[in-house]
Amino acid sequence: MTDGIRLKICGLTSLEDAEMAVQAGADYLGFIQHPESPRYIALEKFRAFADRLPAGRKVGVIVEPTLPQLAEMTAAGYDLFQIHFRHDLPIATVESWVEAVGMARVWLAPKLPPEVAFPAELLPLTKTFLFDTFHVRKFGGTGETGDWLKYTHYRRAHPKKTWILSGGLNSANIGPALQETGARFVDVNSGVESAPGKKDPIKLRRFVARLHESRA
Repeated sequence: MTDGIRLKICGLTSLEDAEMAVQAGADYLGFIQHPESPRYIALEKFRAFADRLPAGRKVGVIVEPTLPQLAEMTAAGYDLFQIHFRHDLPIATVESWVEAVGMARVWLAPKLPPEVAFPAELLPLTKTFLFDTFHVRKFGGTGETGDWLKYTHYRRAHPKKTWILSGGLNSANIGPALQETGARFVDVNSGVESAPGKKDPIKLRRFVARLHESRA
C-alpha cells in the first residue's frame, strides 16, 4: 500500500516484470487470461512461475469465464479473479462465478455504456468492483481515461464497497485522478509500459512516485 492507496499493476506477461512490480510496491499483480488482449499470458506460462510470486496478490483477469476455466485458473495458482462481463448478462451467470471461487476472491467489472447505471443487483454479490473505461468492442485495456465523475458517484453512494479506479492512468494524471475521485485503489497497465505487455521500470517508478506525492 502506497500512502494509503492500494495499487494493482496489470497486464503482466513475465516473471521479470511481476517481480519488478512487487519491488515497486504493487499490492496486486494482474495477469490477463483473455486471448484477444495484446497482454494475454497463457495459463501454462503463468503456472510455471506462479509459486515464485507473493501469496495473495495474483489476480487472474478474465472475460465471461466458464466454470471449468475458473477451476483451471484456481489450480494454476491465482488468488483472486477480476471478471469482466457485459452489464446485461443474466445475474445467475454472475452468481455462478461468485459461488465457484468465493465472494472474497471475486472482483466484478461490468462493462457499462455511458448511459447505463451500475446494476444494483450486483452489489450484494461481492465486496470489490473495478470501474474501467467503456469501449464498444473491448473489455478494458483501452489506455483511455474513463468517467471519473461516474466512478466517484458510486464510490460515495456505496462506501462499504471497494471501488477500483482503472483506465488510462499514468504518472501525469494519477494526481488529478485521486484528487477528483477520492479513489483508494487504482489499477495501472499501459501507463507504465514501453510496449503492450512490457513494463517500463522508469515509468513504473515515476508512477509510484506520483502516488506518494499526491498523498503528501
